[in-house]
Amino acid sequence: MTRASDTQGSPVALSTQGLPKWLAPVVRAAETVQPPQLSRFLPPEDGAGRQSAVLILFGEGERGPELLLMQRASSLRSHAGQPSFPGGALDPEDGDPDGEGPLRAALREAREETGLDPAGVQLFGVLPKLYIPVSGFVVTPVLGWWRERSPVGVVDPRETARVFTVPVADLTHPANRATTVHPSGHRGPAFLVESTLVWGFTAGVIDRLLHFAGWEEPWDQGRLVPLDWRS
Repeated sequence: MTRASDTQGSPVALSTQGLPKWLAPVVRAAETVQPPQLSRFLPPEDGAGRQSAVLILFGEGERGPELLLMQRASSLRSHAGQPSFPGGALDPEDGDPDGEGPLRAALREAREETGLDPAGVQLFGVLPKLYIPVSGFVVTPVLGWWRERSPVGVVDPRETARVFTVPVADLTHPANRATTVHPSGHRGPAFLVESTLVWGFTAGVIDRLLHFAGWEEPWDQGRLVPLDWRS
């Protein structure tokens, strides 16, 4: 695998060599999952939508496997205040949206939003492109292993309100799982972790990853939680 601290224009590659054994189910899921198994919102057939990428970064913390998440600033125009994976739209310098572009964009955005050092990240897979209708983003989820940890935190408060990690054990615990109800009536999976409600696109991808990796535990899908769950 090629590593580079400057991802723009630098070669990037996917590699599964040397990954911890517990990531094997995630690798298998990435290799076999089909788009409709991840979401009912798939990219428009006419090619419309803004190409983007997110970094689904797995690390190992004091309590075992964990995911890196952030909370978007409340002043942003799209998905304000929502917990999310680091990520954003592809820049022209990132390259081909159907090639290495999403890999570079995921690392670049993670660095800009959380201060993550891309040199310590091993990219090992991508999931099928998905679609976020409310913002028109066509999203490539890029999977990474945080091989060499680096300090992370809020880089620009105008973009990011908070950066945090969530143990996978908390994401799979039935007590932390619920179904969120959007004002539109749409229902989807949610996680109550780290004093926040993870919902929407991010929660949907986590839910499917847990399922297809075989990590999911039975939980009460009838437990409904509104978006304003604290009020």
